[in-house]
Amino acid sequence: MRWTLKPKPSEDKIKHLAQALNVEDFVATLLIQRGIETFEDAKNFFRPSLEHLHDPYLMKDMDKAVARIEQAIENHENILVFGDYDVDGTTAVSLVSSYLKAHYPNIATYIPDRYDEGYGVSYKGIDYADDNGISLIIALDCGIKSIDHIAYAKAKNIDFIVCDHHRPGEFLPDAVAVLDPKREDCSYPYDELCGCGVGFKLIQALGQNRNETIEDLVPYLDLVATAIAADIVPITGENRVLAYFGLKVINSEPRPGIKALVHQVKKKVLDITDVVFIISPRINAAGRIKHGNHAVELLTEFDLEQAQQFASEIEQYNADRKDLDKKITKEAFQQIVENNEEERFSTVVFQEDWHKGVIGIVASRLIETYYRPTLVFTKSGDKYAASARSVKGFDVYNALDACSEHLEQFGGHMYAAGMTLKAENYKVFKDAFEKQVSETILPEMLTPEIEIDAEINFSDITPKLIRILKQFEPFGPQNMTPVFMTENAVDTGYAKTLGAEEEHLRLFAKQNNSDGIAAIGFGLGKKLNIVKNQNPFQLAYCIAENEWNGTVSTQLMLKDIRTNGRD
Repeated sequence: MRWTLKPKPSEDKIKHLAQALNVEDFVATLLIQRGIETFEDAKNFFRPSLEHLHDPYLMKDMDKAVARIEQAIENHENILVFGDYDVDGTTAVSLVSSYLKAHYPNIATYIPDRYDEGYGVSYKGIDYADDNGISLIIALDCGIKSIDHIAYAKAKNIDFIVCDHHRPGEFLPDAVAVLDPKREDCSYPYDELCGCGVGFKLIQALGQNRNETIEDLVPYLDLVATAIAADIVPITGENRVLAYFGLKVINSEPRPGIKALVHQVKKKVLDITDVVFIISPRINAAGRIKHGNHAVELLTEFDLEQAQQFASEIEQYNADRKDLDKKITKEAFQQIVENNEEERFSTVVFQEDWHKGVIGIVASRLIETYYRPTLVFTKSGDKYAASARSVKGFDVYNALDACSEHLEQFGGHMYAAGMTLKAENYKVFKDAFEKQVSETILPEMLTPEIEIDAEINFSDITPKLIRILKQFEPFGPQNMTPVFMTENAVDTGYAKTLGAEEEHLRLFAKQNNSDGIAAIGFGLGKKLNIVKNQNPFQLAYCIAENEWNGTVSTQLMLKDIRTNGRD
């Protein structure tokens, strides 16, 4: 692991903010690192308000979208709400369709089949609309590049409203309205909304037409918070407000579908991490293993007993996903070793029977061991299809672009992408990709980095600090959980490994004359030799609270341990 201490702001800024807020200097440092430099900034950060949400009509084409929907309702047209099969897409479809159904009955939903139709707007979906007398399609979390598909729909007299958050291409589709804050000609104040977030802005605008207040729409925010967490968008600005109030809904009055997913969780208050690791994988499992429609059925069901039945089925899909993930990851590791590819700059593996729904997860698993850009291929029809994942700082999309002569198609962004190629091009592409990565990746990118927010002593970890850090939540991109470093720590003699393979580490650390503080490091069992015999060491960690049998105690969640005095 590479430890990198974030640059420290100027002393004047730190002192000014620390005095204004009556906090320690290192707390002011954490805030300034997040772009919070004034008392007013801090007030907005610590006290999110629904009043901070922007007027939805600031988004380009919002007036056109609302007018077309209102026209469809007035003329008794059939409306199809269409979205991607992942968490962002299925939550967006659930949100917009359930809102519209509360006002108008002629609403249908459509999620494309991951394997038969692939990502985004599909010709099959448009044909379904045509066959069922649907004259308006609202596309969510997709559509911004579906120029040919939307032209095909227009020829059938089917209008489109696109609600997307991906970066547009050179041309926009010929839709009635294109809602996308990343449009160059859109002056909406916040452009990091997820697809479900754009869908929420649409119903916010529709609600204003019906004299509904923002409070009337709060029950929908459990879906928006789930999408924000799953899609890994920045939790800043408007996203932070939506996630903050969405978590409140999840923890108080969630819709029956989400309630059914989390009913066995013993934790009383769920945070954004719980949404990422408990709710999101289960919603995703429907589209990965069976069909995204199952997720929409769950999230739009308002009978708890029926929702529990749907959740039980999805739980089985998630169990199947875990089994496939484990099996394919093991086979991929074996392939890397057998082919003597452990020292390459990239990982590219293929097996024709690997399940397409989990190859992206497997790519992420491989990066945990071989920290390098990774592509996992499987057979899809008569072609090979892959999911790509990258390491911090390396743009895998650009690397694929440089090798695109060997690909049929590809798309994605810096850290995740998908592609297809002809079987006969696999070997030449694999070699070209390895060459491209080896020539462009910086050596330090091949080592995982831990960014340290601040160096502190154990004596700084007080109840007041913990209360303040809780107010930093919800955490996520551009507002990550603070990571601290402490030097000259020693174990009190209780260090031991945990797990069937002794892969985890538990210890009680102290510094100088401080009391021991519990610490746990998942995957750090191999570091036991550093802490035993009470040799001093350095810790990189997050501060958390551990609840056990009704008792809450402070616990350090270890990121890494290294010998004291090491740079």
